[in-house]
Amino acid sequence: MLPTRDEAEHLLREAEACNPGPWGNHSRVTAHCAERIASACVDLDADKAYILGLLHDIGRKFGIRHLGHVSDGYTYMVSLGYGEVARVCLTHSFHNKDLGEYIGKVDVTREEYALLQKELEEVILDEYDRLIQLCDALAGAEGVLDIEERMADVKSRYGFYPQAKWDANLALKRHFEEKTGQNIYTLVEKETFSI
Repeated sequence: MLPTRDEAEHLLREAEACNPGPWGNHSRVTAHCAERIASACVDLDADKAYILGLLHDIGRKFGIRHLGHVSDGYTYMVSLGYGEVARVCLTHSFHNKDLGEYIGKVDVTREEYALLQKELEEVILDEYDRLIQLCDALAGAEGVLDIEERMADVKSRYGFYPQAKWDANLALKRHFEEKTGQNIYTLVEKETFSI
């Protein structure tokens, strides 16, 4: 089940009021990219893609946490009955379903870690998971970024970026370019879209 577009926008505004920061606009850029790419794919729903992109980081509502935002978002969306959103809260950071690839602090309890591990093992990634992973890697807080520059920035801030995740992002970009028959940067209006 999904919230409506209006409900999703309300959830994001409410979350930003609890924990203001650039993550809100990053989520809006992710949603923009997801909607644009999905609109060029015959098997994806653009409105659903927008909603999933908008709420992928909703766990940030609960404060400044690293891996904890994944756990918080997943649990929060499950509690509201939004299983499809809960799924992307979980999968957006794990291209290879490997918790060891998380970039940032592992600031979760053992119980939260075990829950994430169990749910990741059980999920079979679909096109919406892959789309939000790609769009998360394209989205800055002010607009669309070059994917390699964004990954390099993350690497400089955290001191590492797993090669498997780097490669997976580039493979996702190629996948969706082949699927849409378009350059991703052109499709998501990299040069003109801004928040």
